[in-house]
Amino acid sequence: MKISTSFLFDRATSQMSTVQNKLSTAQAQMSQGKQVIAPSDAPDQAAVITRFKGVIQKNEGYLNTLNSANARYQAEETALGNVNDSLIRIRELSIQAANDTVGPADRQALAMEMSGLRDQIMSLANTQDESGSYLFAGSRVGEPAFGSNAQGEFVYQGDQSRINVLVGDQRTIQLNRPGADAFTRAVRVDDEGKSYGVSFFQAMDDLINAVKNSDRDGMNRGVGELDKLQEGIGLSLAQIGTDMNVVASQQTVIDETVLRLRSLLSEVEDLDYAEAITKMNKDMLALEAAQSSFAKITQLNLFNYIN
Repeated sequence: MKISTSFLFDRATSQMSTVQNKLSTAQAQMSQGKQVIAPSDAPDQAAVITRFKGVIQKNEGYLNTLNSANARYQAEETALGNVNDSLIRIRELSIQAANDTVGPADRQALAMEMSGLRDQIMSLANTQDESGSYLFAGSRVGEPAFGSNAQGEFVYQGDQSRINVLVGDQRTIQLNRPGADAFTRAVRVDDEGKSYGVSFFQAMDDLINAVKNSDRDGMNRGVGELDKLQEGIGLSLAQIGTDMNVVASQQTVIDETVLRLRSLLSEVEDLDYAEAITKMNKDMLALEAAQSSFAKITQLNLFNYIN
């Protein structure tokens, strides 16, 4: 068999090129800290990395939604908590006004404080979140939840739509809370024994007018209605607390899922520097050996063997 000089050159050049490519890949891996630089380096491994990153991104989206929902719940809790405190104070003033020892002038002063608390509750009912959306307007977040109608009554003008958002592969939560659920109507009975409802704020206005006019029957009715109005606010606060617990629980689940996925992704994607350094040193030695062998081969000729 004849071995030509060109064969020896080609063989040595090919070996050096192969080792050089391995060394370049190792250096690129070291600089980026990744096992796979390009999908073509390891298609199967690259597909696994892409899948893990996609699942992690989806779960991080769920976390962002949960954080937004939790911020909204906190705003609702603060607003309704203040409403509840104001209702408690109005009830105290109403009971004080109903006392026989209080005169008409004193009742006027008490009614003035009650009116101020009523106005504060009206403002709280139209609380907006950080984006300017009205918390208790249902899906009509761009309009105030409560406003005056043609008769001058302060009534609910939102809707009863409930917005559900996805916070897991098979988990949704209710994001909004219609104002009519929290600011419930008061139920009255007319002279014929038929029940009818009046708005949350109409019930308060009637109570304030009863205090102003020293209307004992109106005051007694108003105190009873206040208990029902406060009950509606209390139930909404309880529901908010439940929703916040659900959010916290789901956040924990997703945090653990993301942590586990990141750990698995790290095993597939991140570079083991100790192993990479050892491999790179091995490739450098192989390259030096190949270069040394090539240098010696290029110096050989037929006259070296003719003596």
